[in-house]
Amino acid sequence: MACILIAGSVPFVAGAEVEPSRKIVVFKEGVSLGERDSALGDLSHNRIKRLERALTADVVVGASNHELARLSAHPAVLRIDEDVVVYALERAPRPLISGERFGSARRGGGGTQVALPQQLPWGIDRIDAELVWPGGNSANPIKVGIIDTGISLSHPDLSSNIKGNINTINSKKKGNDDNGHGSHVAGIVAALNNTQGVVGGAPLADLYAIKVLGANGSGYLSDIIEGLDWAIARDLDVVNMSLGTSADVQSFHDAIALVYHAGITIICAAGNNGGTVIYPAAYPEVIAVSATDSSDTLASWSSRGPEVDLAAPGVSIYSTYKGTGYETLSGTSMASPHVTAAAALLLNRPVRVSEDTDGDGAWDPSEVAAHLQSTATDLGALGTDIFYGAGLVNAFAALE
Repeated sequence: MACILIAGSVPFVAGAEVEPSRKIVVFKEGVSLGERDSALGDLSHNRIKRLERALTADVVVGASNHELARLSAHPAVLRIDEDVVVYALERAPRPLISGERFGSARRGGGGTQVALPQQLPWGIDRIDAELVWPGGNSANPIKVGIIDTGISLSHPDLSSNIKGNINTINSKKKGNDDNGHGSHVAGIVAALNNTQGVVGGAPLADLYAIKVLGANGSGYLSDIIEGLDWAIARDLDVVNMSLGTSADVQSFHDAIALVYHAGITIICAAGNNGGTVIYPAAYPEVIAVSATDSSDTLASWSSRGPEVDLAAPGVSIYSTYKGTGYETLSGTSMASPHVTAAAALLLNRPVRVSEDTDGDGAWDPSEVAAHLQSTATDLGALGTDIFYGAGLVNAFAALE
């Protein structure tokens, strides 16, 4: 297992925004805490957080070029990565501002603070999630982590499903949503089946608010890694990551791989740039999701490529928002949680012998991915393609 810490100046990662004062110093496997402190030297005073699971790491800021050169040559150090900025920004139909192009949600307007009578959102209906509910999906509540801008902890359509939260940006604060993006994602997964607002695809799932992005919809890679670390510590079943960056950073991939091997299913938004799939969706350990409209056609802005595993509704999706509100948004950010809801419903039932490829009697991430793909509704060209992957996720077919 690699050990990492965040520090000061190495080569720029093309196409990604970085903060020059923050770097990820990756230690060789087996390096002790004392050896890490010794390698850091005076930089130990700059440590701002310590990670123990997704990646074993000390996080520091402010290393000079000289200090980084010294660290790079230290026998305990494996490499130095950029602590890139990761985004989940709401995008309006206007020219993009700097740093916004890799966001995975597009704002549609029409928000309200009024709790209207409950409606079944078209996306939940399209994946047939509501047909599963009479089957008793409350037997073993599934723990779903929303790695995002947090969740509105007092939202009447969400609060009773929220079982835990963390804020990796500011440890003195809770994982409350000051942006809206994470609350929207959470509602698609598990808004309550009550009499108001909306209902999510898996309304009896347990939600965990993992706030790794700030009010502006951005955060550092080290914040995301800490959120993944927390997901492992809490033994979550599935995490949704409606966020992304253009940068393929080894520390990001290492953390994702460790979460995967911990048995947590990872579902990610493919991206909204209309081109190639962003990270972490491009990593092989995750389920990458593209976005479709109400005609089951790929959204023009949805990223595409061989990494896409499934498609799901992502255009004009009405869901919960920050405070006590509701909002209509579009994006692969909205498509991903539809698949997360389907995965939560699937994980709620025991794995069958025919689905249990490793024979351990439990679902593992590869089995979840394979089953959701094998039961998807084929779209586009016959079979798997770069636009829809295996097709439109179908929660009901997955549980038949």
